Amino acid sequence: MSINFPKTEEEILHFWKHIKAFETQLDLTRDGPRFTFYDGPPFGLPHYGHLLASTIKDIIPRYWSMKGYHVVRRFGWDTHGLPVEHEINKKLQISSGEAVMQMGIENYNAECRAIVMKYSNEWRQVIERLGRWIDFDNDYKSMDVTFMESCWWVFKQLYDNGHVYRAYQIMPFSTALGTPLSHMEEKQNEKPTVDPAVVVAFPVLDIYSQENTSLLIYTTTP
Repeated sequence: MSINFPKTEEEILHFWKHIKAFETQLDLTRDGPRFTFYDGPPFGLPHYGHLLASTIKDIIPRYWSMKGYHVVRRFGWDTHGLPVEHEINKKLQISSGEAVMQMGIENYNAECRAIVMKYSNEWRQVIERLGRWIDFDNDYKSMDVTFMESCWWVFKQLYDNGHVYRAYQIMPFSTALGTPLSHMEEKQNEKPTVDPAVVVAFPVLDIYSQENTSLLIYTTTP
């Protein structure tokens, strides 16, 4: 007999949803010790990198759940940083801090907040189809005050215990935005371009060399 794997997967997902497998597993471990798993929230549409990491982010909580730990798994949304601003700048066709100030920071922030859940349906569909157990209905957003306060609390614990130090690192920098860029952010606005190049041929005038032999010089900065 042959098996239709996609259909079988969909049947299993339907069964899990019918018996509320994820919710039941949380109820059964509610009185057990807690295991906290920090899941970095995504932004934009899901891609292969997200899917690969999601399998790992699902395996670890499942493992500790099977050992009797209570593992709360809430889906999160990254609402800070340049990726959100980049989308809004394209929408509003602005490219400078002066334009943001003219528009008003409050109005600009409102525009940013409005696209936070732009791809929520796509994420729910993909992650559920992947078979990952996670709570979409009780999600969090990095712009929530409680989330930001928890990050500062964690940082203070690290600082108080002597785990924070000052160092220097070479970073990409946006002169337009006036801020350092992460490696992901610097690649976000990459555009292919044609780089002029010149190849110069110098025939070899030597009685011992083969005919039609030349030395080539290649340069991209003619």
